[in-house]
Amino acid sequence: MKSAIVCFMSLLPLALSLGRPRGVSIERASLYVGKEFKCLSGGQAMTMDYVNDDYCDCKDGSDEPGTPACSNGLFYCENKFYKGTYLISSRVNDGICDCCDGSDEYDGTISCEDTCEQLYAERKAQLEEFKQKQEKGYKVKLEYMQQGHRTKDEKISRLSELSKEKDAFVEVRNTLQAVKDQTEAPEKEAKERHEKAWEAVKAERQKVQDGEKASIAFSELNINQDSVVDYPELMKHSEFDIDSDGTVSVEEAKEYLEDSEQVDLPTFITKIWPNIKEIYKSKASKAEPDEPERVPDEGEKAGDPLLNTVSDEEKMPDFDDATKKLIAAADEVRRKFEEADSNVKDVENEISAIKKYLELDLGPNEEFSALKGQCFEYSDREYIYRLCPFDKTSQKAKSGGIETNLGVWGHWYGPEEDKYDSMKYENGQGCWNGPNRSCHVNLHCGAENALTGASEPSRCEYQFEFTTPARCSQPEPVASPDVHEEL
Repeated sequence: MKSAIVCFMSLLPLALSLGRPRGVSIERASLYVGKEFKCLSGGQAMTMDYVNDDYCDCKDGSDEPGTPACSNGLFYCENKFYKGTYLISSRVNDGICDCCDGSDEYDGTISCEDTCEQLYAERKAQLEEFKQKQEKGYKVKLEYMQQGHRTKDEKISRLSELSKEKDAFVEVRNTLQAVKDQTEAPEKEAKERHEKAWEAVKAERQKVQDGEKASIAFSELNINQDSVVDYPELMKHSEFDIDSDGTVSVEEAKEYLEDSEQVDLPTFITKIWPNIKEIYKSKASKAEPDEPERVPDEGEKAGDPLLNTVSDEEKMPDFDDATKKLIAAADEVRRKFEEADSNVKDVENEISAIKKYLELDLGPNEEFSALKGQCFEYSDREYIYRLCPFDKTSQKAKSGGIETNLGVWGHWYGPEEDKYDSMKYENGQGCWNGPNRSCHVNLHCGAENALTGASEPSRCEYQFEFTTPARCSQPEPVASPDVHEEL
């Protein structure tokens, strides 16, 4: 008895499939048996004669699975050897072959070729090709994962080493800093003494020069050669006309003589000359016509040493031997300190770079680490597009010009269940009267890394297509493409 029941149950789907109405799938065949049919939604009952009578009785169109009577009905294409699909009922007998087995055009208006076996063969070939690509890519991905974990471990180990190196370099630098401070103190004092002595020499020379010029001016102003300069003699020089009325008044002349009527040479040199030397015009300067200010030529502007010479008298003399020794000693300590300081900065920079690398999300198994530091290009008719993973994206016209930044690395951009599906690059070069450029990079499984496409779906928003072994999952057995898919 039990075996009979099992046999009956195994034959039931076959029996149902043989007697099911046109446009009904095997899975729904049990809903269309017997003398009565009920609408799948709402449960309205009717005799089986109403099914596929080319008149829509059910609101959900379920009574007309094989005719175009109901606009919301569904017709099932069995598509033997391929995959079953559903069509909107309005496409039944519309003169277009939609089902690969041609079952949707049964009224004889047109003849449809059965292409299901061909589609099956093509689909099978595509699946096999993808499987081969996936298998090859997954092998590379495993290598990426090993390399990524090894790189990460090496960087973590290196970070520990660098921390110790930094402590040692900082200690050396601090020691040299103290030595440098001690060595520079006597050097500074010696140089300041030398420079102060030189300033005193220059001041004395200037004083002598000013005294000579003052004596010449006194002699020129002392018209009657009575060893004094009085206000009538100053009145003869128009440069002392304070109010610019064309004459030098007594008051104006006396003002330049410190309200005195006359002064002797010592008083003139110490009190009067400092106040008038900038405006006084000697006989020699009056005799020479005014010359326009000379514009320095290119040689002088560039600091030509032949045109910008300084006399030996104006140069500060060399430091003495003792000071030179102090300077040499300080220079040597400074060199050592700068070297130690450079070592500290180099270590700090390397530490910063490693920390930045370790902060990157390079995949759950570090499989994307192989892309770090590489760049890939794709060209169309007008542009060359460039992707540098975890760095930036860019565009450059083939005709030349500068490279346009389409965005710098932002974050993973895939859905929550698979965030490594795509990347987002943000804050690129601004568009004219628009936002900053950005780039969305879709990642696909591939046997090798390649930028395969680039587009601009909307203004200033770019989209790249990139294949990489890092996106390949472990291959599964290829399912036969003739498995029926139902809605």
